[in-house]
Amino acid sequence: MKVSYRGIPGELPPKVQEKLDAKFAKLSKLLERRGEKEAHVVITTERHLYKAEITIQFYDHQLIGIGSDADLFTAMSEAIEKLEKQAVKQRAKWREKRRDGEPESAGEEPAAVSEPAREVRVFRVNHHERRKPMTLEEALLEFDGADRDYLVYRDAERECVSVLIRRRDGHFDLIET
Repeated sequence: MKVSYRGIPGELPPKVQEKLDAKFAKLSKLLERRGEKEAHVVITTERHLYKAEITIQFYDHQLIGIGSDADLFTAMSEAIEKLEKQAVKQRAKWREKRRDGEPESAGEEPAAVSEPAREVRVFRVNHHERRKPMTLEEALLEFDGADRDYLVYRDAERECVSVLIRRRDGHFDLIET
């Protein structure tokens, strides 16, 4: 990422410059998918307060991060954090727009190449409950009272985990492991 500074009083200390370069590198990984981006940093001083304004062009949007503090590094860090939030939000909007099936324009990268499939979510159900083993008949009795589509239980006779699934026609499927 090319960074152009304007309005900085003198040179930045080397350690501060290294830290800022690391922050811009992190932002660069998030933004740069199609060519190198340019960041324009404008520093203004009013009394004892530094105001940092960072502007980056991203997917037909202009991202602007503004931070102010008595310390120059803190003001710039605050502005970079705001830019990161905006970039994440814009990328999420772009992904959702592309996943909805709208045609892509020629200048943008295809969503299938740049992003993996939708994130898989796993929900843990009744992980804290320790239930006693039951027979198939007991499982059917427990299933009748509940309004659910499946029941996972430990089979007392076979000593294995079984899944009882209610079919659409009202009958049941039994899966045993």
